[in-house]
Amino acid sequence: MNRYPRDMRGYGPKTPDPKWPNGAKIAVQFVINYEEGGENCVLHGDTASEAFLSEIVGAAAWPDKRHWNMESFYEYGARAGFWRLHRLLTEKDIPATVYGVATALARNPEQVRAMQDANWEIASHGLKWIDYKDHTPDAERADMLEAIALHTEVTGLRPRGWYTGRCSCHTVDLVAEEGGFDYVSDAYADDLPYWHGEQLVVPYTLDCNDMRFATPQGFNSGDQFYNYLKDTFDALYAEGEAGQAKMMSVGLHCRLVGRPGRVMALRRFMDYAQSKADVWFAKRIEIARHWHDNHPPVQFDRPSQMTKDAFVAAYGSIFEHSPWIAERAFDLELGPAHDSATGLHHALARMFRSASYKERLGVLTAHPDLAGKLASAGKLTAESTSEQAGAGLDLLTDDERAMFQKLNAEYVEKHGFPFIIAVRDNTKASIQAAFERRINNDTETEFAEACSQVERIGEWRLKVMLP
Repeated sequence: MNRYPRDMRGYGPKTPDPKWPNGAKIAVQFVINYEEGGENCVLHGDTASEAFLSEIVGAAAWPDKRHWNMESFYEYGARAGFWRLHRLLTEKDIPATVYGVATALARNPEQVRAMQDANWEIASHGLKWIDYKDHTPDAERADMLEAIALHTEVTGLRPRGWYTGRCSCHTVDLVAEEGGFDYVSDAYADDLPYWHGEQLVVPYTLDCNDMRFATPQGFNSGDQFYNYLKDTFDALYAEGEAGQAKMMSVGLHCRLVGRPGRVMALRRFMDYAQSKADVWFAKRIEIARHWHDNHPPVQFDRPSQMTKDAFVAAYGSIFEHSPWIAERAFDLELGPAHDSATGLHHALARMFRSASYKERLGVLTAHPDLAGKLASAGKLTAESTSEQAGAGLDLLTDDERAMFQKLNAEYVEKHGFPFIIAVRDNTKASIQAAFERRINNDTETEFAEACSQVERIGEWRLKVMLP
């Protein structure tokens, strides 16, 4: 099976109504990444110093050495930046989620107590603030389990949310396997939560994130940070007013936005967001539980995960009496994008279009006449019976039936295949008008039109079966 695991479809052209509490037009969520004391450091048993997200331009790891300046930047976050953010959020009465590195939490008991006194959520940010891209699944799993145990020991509660940050391609599956998390945030793929199998993903942000003060092409001033947050808020708020509400995440680091020259931009944004009506300021755990309650995972047989026999049994009749199309489509690079009516139709139509003229002609001739003898004898497929009935072709007068049978005979005699039209797009009158117009076309034109109508019929049939 040639299967593509990435989900490029998401919610499609129209996102679901998240049904935020009290009809909120946007859910705004602030995350404090608490990493100070959990970063790479030889004192922590690491092989080199930290080199990520500091004020040091072009910082590089120092193998087997302490980097005193780097350590002091992280220490600023714990000693000063945290308390500045704590005062701001509690003053504004805005809830927050902390992504807490377990070893950092263990080394900062006063800050942990302050988080708990403020009723913030403390989610897990892993055991250490290190990169997991080269870890084996077993090694990453071991650190995850150790992080959960240490987090529980330090805070008194096991974490219900998880975000590694510098994760591997195994992280989300390992979180799902562990089974104890209401959500995982190691994804940036959407503006709404979504399901990864049975595991809820509450996606995070790297753009509305103060880390861009410490990265190339980032923010050079607080005004840039504020304007970017405001523009993001305004765009999402407008979508909420139009009936497609979203979630806005804001990522913070104590050692970055906790600096005096940056924190005022965050304050201005909080003032702006609080000035708007219908805004839900939420912790990530609250968003996750809301999604669990209001948008549970939808269970259905996904085409990309079926066996070939099941796939052909389910979709072999989408193109009339032509299961070979489904058989060929099964061998394509199917993935989550094909688990919808539009996506699977795309795969089936590709196989129909790439078939030989003779094969496509066989599909056309497999279709029944409209209101013909097979209909009268009750020998149509279930799909064709339903479609023709929907257009009223099962309730014809004797004169109408005779007229359609006459047109059918003339059309087949001229073109060599039945007149085909997607009856779900039409009425009895428009079908008759199309019949009388198209019968005079040349056969090449009609072959192309009939093939197009066959595809349209297949799309309608899939819409009945799939999201």
